[in-house]
Amino acid sequence: MIARRTVLYLGLSQLICWGTVYYLIGGFGDLMAADLGWSQSLIYGGFSLALLVMGLVSPLIGRLIDRYGGRVVMLIGSFCSAIGCITLASAYGIVSYYAAWFCLGLAMRLTLYEAAFAALARIGGPLARRPIAQITLLGGLASSVFWPLGHMLAEHLGWRGALFIYAALALLTVPLHLAIPNRRYQIPGKAGLSADTLPSQPVPAFTPLARTKQERFLAGGLYALIAMCTNFLNAGMSAHMIALLGGLGLAAGIAVSTAALRGIGQSSARACEVLFGGRLHPLALNLVAIALLPVCFLAGLFSGQWPIAGMAFAFLYGAGNGIATITRGTLPLVLFDPGSYGAITGKLLVPSFLAAAAAPLLYAFIIEKAGDLAAISFSLVLGLVTFAASLLLKWQFQPGRHR
Repeated sequence: MIARRTVLYLGLSQLICWGTVYYLIGGFGDLMAADLGWSQSLIYGGFSLALLVMGLVSPLIGRLIDRYGGRVVMLIGSFCSAIGCITLASAYGIVSYYAAWFCLGLAMRLTLYEAAFAALARIGGPLARRPIAQITLLGGLASSVFWPLGHMLAEHLGWRGALFIYAALALLTVPLHLAIPNRRYQIPGKAGLSADTLPSQPVPAFTPLARTKQERFLAGGLYALIAMCTNFLNAGMSAHMIALLGGLGLAAGIAVSTAALRGIGQSSARACEVLFGGRLHPLALNLVAIALLPVCFLAGLFSGQWPIAGMAFAFLYGAGNGIATITRGTLPLVLFDPGSYGAITGKLLVPSFLAAAAAPLLYAFIIEKAGDLAAISFSLVLGLVTFAASLLLKWQFQPGRHR
């Protein structure tokens, strides 16, 4: 079993880590560009570098968590987050600016969901599904908390002063990460285990859905494609959602509050998953989540005419992305061997991090050259591709299907 306090500490950690690092560019990007006098591409290129670093170090971090546990790895990430925020707040030149984002990219891979999920899988094995969903409840509120908070801090302290506050908040995760148990899940009945080392609740015999080499290849490919598209959209929306809503006609303050509905949607959907999601297999839950993405972007096309459509866009995107984040963590638990969770996901998530690295720049280019509606239309197409891959994954690997 995974203790409730471990779930609570990791949930608080995810709230702070996502808010202070990943959503940083969405709140301060325009302010940085205006203050430094740099182009949007140069500013958002820093976030792209961070996502590229996440992809390059992903396999290594996954193996390290499998071997040493989440405590040490995520603790190092806490300090990297603080150092990155301080360096960024002190940056006046391109070299120091990009050095800060390099550090923040490392921090993201060391602290965000992928690391937390792997830490929970190492502790709980197949029992990690519910804790994985639970820690995303607080993490999902990061944009709703930190976008308005960052806007308020920047008004009083400037974006540099706000980042020093962010660095202090990042250090608050140190005791949270120190509290992560440094143990490994043991299979019930394994030779050498005594009765008091077995889990306190019975665990049924587990057989991965992808059994053969060919099935593992297909499952891995579809999982990687789904993760790549959702991470790409997440990076693009995290960097540009406020700007997109503003470009469609919403005033700055209204655009911030509307975009903040994304976090409300994420945590609301995740709360429903925690309460009722156990009735759905992860493959079915993933399909439901991904189905919301085309719907939200369709609503986004009409955000300029009807504010309610903009609200639906932000809320439904948050709901779909929120559940998809959970299933990105739980699908490997049913498709593959949980004992190698960190190593497997570390490899399969590399394309998603690399694709996400290109998202802020590509969205900036599309918005600049073709406009905000073109960026949302592009997102709609990606949402449909992701839905098709999710449908195929469910059809091919649903339990009970003869293969």
